[in-house]
Amino acid sequence: MKLDKLRKNSRQATFNASKPVSTQKLRNTPISLCVLTQFFPPDYAPTGQLIDELTQALCQQGIKVEVFSGQPEYAFRADSAPSLEWRNCVRIRRSRTAQLWPQRIRGKAINGLLFFIRAALHLLKARRHSNMVLLTTAPPFLPILGLFAHVFLKLPYVCLIYDLYPDIAINLGVVPPNHWVARFWQTLNRQVWRKAEAIIVLSTSMKQRIANHCPEVIDKISVIHSWANPQWIVPIPKQKNWFAWKHDLVDCFSVLYSGNMGRCHDLDTILETVKQLKDDPILFVFIGGGSRRIEFIEEVKRLKLSNCLFLPYQDKEVLPYSLTACDLSLVSVSPEMEELVAPSKLYSALSAGRPVAAICPKNSYLHQLITEANCGAMFDNGDSQGLAQFIRFLSKNNQEVERMGTNGRRYLKSNFAPEIITEQYFEVLQRVH
Repeated sequence: MKLDKLRKNSRQATFNASKPVSTQKLRNTPISLCVLTQFFPPDYAPTGQLIDELTQALCQQGIKVEVFSGQPEYAFRADSAPSLEWRNCVRIRRSRTAQLWPQRIRGKAINGLLFFIRAALHLLKARRHSNMVLLTTAPPFLPILGLFAHVFLKLPYVCLIYDLYPDIAINLGVVPPNHWVARFWQTLNRQVWRKAEAIIVLSTSMKQRIANHCPEVIDKISVIHSWANPQWIVPIPKQKNWFAWKHDLVDCFSVLYSGNMGRCHDLDTILETVKQLKDDPILFVFIGGGSRRIEFIEEVKRLKLSNCLFLPYQDKEVLPYSLTACDLSLVSVSPEMEELVAPSKLYSALSAGRPVAAICPKNSYLHQLITEANCGAMFDNGDSQGLAQFIRFLSKNNQEVERMGTNGRRYLKSNFAPEIITEQYFEVLQRVH
């Protein structure tokens, strides 16, 4: 069968970080980095995948790296992972305890708290062989451990902020803005940022938001974008893509939304666009999960829309094929979340050589990136009519699809390739060491 032949000939996808990207030498005392993050492979969470790739690359630079993570929770094929594992030169330590009710909000909160405690205990041991700590916002309150490391263990720390809390919880209406929990959390954040050696954020908007909260730390904030590897995710024509054949995507114009379908993303505009294009030869493909996924699927069923395909998270080795089995990629951010989150799916879409349609506020950093790359179009939240017209236009203009996709991939290779981003992380860590 054609599908079997294509699958058989598919190359294995790997992250190639074999070549150091800096010729600078570390100081006399090499950096020994302890990375704390709740999500890590075999979790499918993008933050975990990025940390995996980053730590591999930093290790190739001569930095000794140990990662402490939790058991799979976000999205996974196996519900447990080894408590000790080596991934090339990176040592991975995982909490031994399985996750409790990982699909429920209360369960996620409890799991986050338990991981926080286990990470603190791990730091007590790690201080003997680590001289720097990198903390992510997974779980959201994990950077508070930086204060613990600084005050009690005399360890310098760097905060890597993927999502800004409690601001997200406030904007979602989970916590009132004047609630004591929100005020206390923000006070702790300011202390964490002041004592941190460096703060890394994913967008200029997020940097400004933190500076508004705590102006005195602006000079220690570095904007380092997410990335994608153009040697791993390469443009594959749908006619030669086994994933496209498997899911009948070869002969139709397909629009892909790949990743988390959560409350920080504007799914309402996407749903309205799906409704407007229900009679067009266009298929919307949704790959992933998230808190709003079931709600979205139920609404599609209620409206009897037949132009949607829903698939679960894909294994990492499948991503080069799932991400290129489309003609257009969607990225969305809710209006109130623009300064608080930064979608990592943008970079893999650029690497795939596909145009990008971004649903976001006018002041979003996504506007600047897509405009500079000349790789797609931006639409205000709620502008489903404009998005539908753009999709119709591309479905009838293959040359524009090719041009935008080529532009986006070229832009990624010049700005967000792994060696470029790793060098920026390396410089921050070396500067504060």
